[in-house]
Amino acid sequence: MSKPIVAIVGRPNVGKSTFFNRICGQRISIVEDTPGVTRDRIIAEAEWVGHHFFLIDTGGIEPDSKEIIPAQMRMQAELAMDMADVILFIVDGRDGLTTADEEVGALLRRKNKHVILVANKIDNPRKLPDNFYDFYELGLGEPYAVSSANALGLGDVLDAVFDLMPEKFGAEEEEDDIKIAIIGKPNVGKSSIVNAFVGEERVIVSNIAGTTRDSIDTPFEKDGQKYTLIDTAGIRRRVKVTEDVEKFSVVRAIAAIERCDVALLVIDAVEGITEQDKRIAGIAHEAGKGIIVVVNKWDLVKKETNTMRDFERQIKGELIFMTYAPVMFTSALKGQRLPQVIDMAKYVAEMRTMRVSTGQLNSLVQDAMMMNNPPSDKGKRLKIYYVTQIGVQPPLFSFQVNDRELMHFSYARYLENKIRDAYGFQGTSLKFVFRNRGEKDDI
Repeated sequence: MSKPIVAIVGRPNVGKSTFFNRICGQRISIVEDTPGVTRDRIIAEAEWVGHHFFLIDTGGIEPDSKEIIPAQMRMQAELAMDMADVILFIVDGRDGLTTADEEVGALLRRKNKHVILVANKIDNPRKLPDNFYDFYELGLGEPYAVSSANALGLGDVLDAVFDLMPEKFGAEEEEDDIKIAIIGKPNVGKSSIVNAFVGEERVIVSNIAGTTRDSIDTPFEKDGQKYTLIDTAGIRRRVKVTEDVEKFSVVRAIAAIERCDVALLVIDAVEGITEQDKRIAGIAHEAGKGIIVVVNKWDLVKKETNTMRDFERQIKGELIFMTYAPVMFTSALKGQRLPQVIDMAKYVAEMRTMRVSTGQLNSLVQDAMMMNNPPSDKGKRLKIYYVTQIGVQPPLFSFQVNDRELMHFSYARYLENKIRDAYGFQGTSLKFVFRNRGEKDDI
C-alpha cells in the first residue's frame, strides 16, 4: 500500500513552509518573510501517531500573476494538488480573507479533493480575530486555528487528515497480485520492458528522455499468477531536474517504489552503472523492497568470453549495500530473457514473505557463534541468547543479547550471510533488531 500524499497550498507568505517544517520536525523549507521564497515543491516523509505519509510544500499561488516565476509556482502547486489525497489550504488568520484566498479556494473546489482549511498565525485560539469567521465564505468547512510558529493546533489538523482517509492508513489488504515497479533513469528502456512483458504497446515508447510523466499500472497474468507492472518516470539527478513536470515525476516514482513488492532497477548496458543508478537502488533498498537489477540493451554490448560475468561483478561491487539482488541481462527490443525476469520477480516476492522457524534460527546462530566467536570489548563478550523472526516484507529478525552495543556491524553482516547461505532470501534485504535481555520488540 502506498503512503498517502498531503499537499500544502495557499497564497504567498501565509506560513506554509513553517507549517511544513513543524510537521516534518526539521528545517527543510526556507522560511523568510518575503512572498515567493519557496519556489519549488519540497517533499518529505512525515509521521503522525505511527502513520507515515508524504508531505509536499508548495510555492505560494498568485492566481492572476502573469510573471513567469509565479505562473510556474502555480503550475507546481496544481500538480501537487492533483497527486494529493488530502490538501491543506493555509490562510493567514491575522490578515483575514483576501481576494487571492477566494481565488485559490475556487480552484480547490474544482479539484474535487479532500480539503482542510487551516488558518495560520493564530497565537491564541481562545481569542480568535473578528475576521476569522470570514473564512467560512470559502465553502470549505470549518477552519482550523493554528500557530505553526508556536506548534499550536497542528495535532488537530493531522487528526483531521487521518479521519478523511482511514483506508489509506489502515491495515494493508491481502492481494493475490505481485506489484512490480520498473524504476531507473530516463531512457533506459523501462516502457519498452513493460510492453515486452505484456506483449502489446500498452505504454508510449519514445527515445526522448522523460516521456513517461506519471506512474502507469499495467495488469497481466503469467502461468496463473497475476502481476501489476508499475512503469515510472525516470528519476534524474537533482541538478538536472529543471522542468516542473520532471520534479513531479520523481515523487511519483518514489511513491511507486513504496507500493511495490519487487522493484526492477533498469540499467543501460551501454552506459553502465552510474551514480544515479546507485541512488535509485538506495531508495528501493531503504524501503525494504525486493530488488532485481535488470541490465537492458544487452544486445548492443560487444561480447567476449566473460563479459556478462565481469559486468555482474562490477555491479555487485558498485552496489555493495545490496549484493543480495540478482542481476539479469535483457534486451527489451529483442525480447531476450524477459520471461526469466518475471519468474525471478515471483521468486523474490516469495522470499520477502518467507518465515524461518525459531528453532532453526537458533540452531543456525549457535553454530555460527561456535565457528566465529562474537566480538568483545574491554573483556566483555557479546552473547546472543535468542533469535526469532518477527516480520516479513522484508524479513525482520529480533536478537536478544547481553549488550547490543557489543554487536559490531561486521558481525551482524556475518550472521546475515549465514542466514542467507542457509535459507536464500535472494532479492530481499534482511532487517535485524538487537535487544538487551528483557526488552520488548517495538514493531
